[in-house]
Amino acid sequence: MAYEVEPPKYVRLAQTIQQRIEDGTYPPGGRVPSENQLVQSFGMSRPTVVRALELLKRDGWLESRQGYGTIVRGRPAVVEHKDRRGSEALARDEARSPGRLVEVGQVPAPARVASVLGLPKRAKVLVRRFLVVEDGEPVELVSSYFPAGLVEGTELESADPLSGGTRAHLESRKKVRFDHVTEHVSARVPERDEAELLDLPEGVPVLSVLVVALDASGRALQVSDVLLPADRQELEDTYRLN
Repeated sequence: MAYEVEPPKYVRLAQTIQQRIEDGTYPPGGRVPSENQLVQSFGMSRPTVVRALELLKRDGWLESRQGYGTIVRGRPAVVEHKDRRGSEALARDEARSPGRLVEVGQVPAPARVASVLGLPKRAKVLVRRFLVVEDGEPVELVSSYFPAGLVEGTELESADPLSGGTRAHLESRKKVRFDHVTEHVSARVPERDEAELLDLPEGVPVLSVLVVALDASGRALQVSDVLLPADRQELEDTYRLN
């Protein structure tokens, strides 16, 4: 049985604001939207917004200035180490990455993917499956799923490796805008084909990082299932003590 733990709402909001600071939407020295504006924009309660802002202030992304409101400080000198599989899945240049494209085509959506994309069970979606290889050893299997209507007329349907990431490709071709990512981590027994591709001995589980990329309205644009051999992973995190 796989267990998933989704971050609390205030953490997800803090992550979204942090991403907007990093991409320049909220530049250093500028003000972030007011609490009222954030409540309205994200549909969250005031306590949730306040807690998210306090978390970002504690970590050095924001500061309060009397008479000015909440000011962006920019990237702190020391930032927590985070293993951002989601960013990698969206930005991977298949044509330049070590590994190979093993599958491209229309498939029935797995139950979790259909649920996230808001599709009926077994609805057809496009899948691009890429096997990442390092030093001759398979280390990661990434299956990215897209709503069929979103990929029409794009190179995502091509069996050739994609130059540039899927995010950049869809944003330029379809005029959509990726806004934020959620990641759900679980462990499970791999399917037979997954075990073969990852060269896993019998009985070795995989870590599954389900990456969901959404626009500002919360619509899922891409779902990637990143599989990592559990016997080759060492997860590390760094955090501050209050």
